[in-house]
Parts: sequence; C-alpha cells; structure tokens
Amino acid sequence: MLTGFLRLLAFLVAGESVVYLLALPLPGAVVGMAFLLIWLLWRGHAPSENLTKAANGLLQYLSLFFVPAGVGVILHFERLQREWPAIVSAIVFATLVSAAFTALLLKALAGRKNGQESRHG
Repeated sequence: MLTGFLRLLAFLVAGESVVYLLALPLPGAVVGMAFLLIWLLWRGHAPSENLTKAANGLLQYLSLFFVPAGVGVILHFERLQREWPAIVSAIVFATLVSAAFTALLLKALAGRKNGQESRHG
C-alpha cells in the first residue's frame, strides 16, 4: 500500500510541478490525475493492488477533503450573497455541458462497443 501511495504522491508532485513551471491555470492535482490516467492507459491493464488499496484508503476519508471548501464558503459568504446569480448560472451551465458531453461520449463508446461485437460475434 505504501508503494501505491507513493506513486499517487509522485503523480501529484508531477502535476503540481508542471502547473508551476508552465504557469497553467489548472489545479496541479487535476494535471497529476491526468498523468496517472495516461500512465494507466499506456500500461494497458488494471492498476496494481497497491495502487488500488492506496486509492481506496484515500476515498474512505473523501468527506474530510471537503472541509477546506466548506471553510471557504463560510469565509466568503458575503461575496456569495452578492454574486449568487453568476454562480448559479455557471453551475447550471457547467452541469448542462457536462451532461451533454457525457451523453455524447456514452453514445460514441456504446456505438464502438456494438461495432466490435458485430465484427467478432
């Protein structure tokens, strides 16, 4: 489990480093997760047991990761009251775009799977 946790930490550090060096407007953790995804796809098989255990160990405490966000909401509550229409609009727009993208991706992947089954079946 320690090697899996260290691997996750290495991808986090890599993502943070790339964001810092290139001055990207993205969270380093997101870039690190993208690196992890690319690495897993490149390997071509399921993650190791150590990586799975480390990820599940972190997911067990996922609710604790929302504490800083909750503190930020309370800290900026007056600003949220002033700018709630823009915030709600952004949330609704992002939700609709995400749902549409997910539907299109599902349709594309389902079509790809059906095409493979018809060729092999």
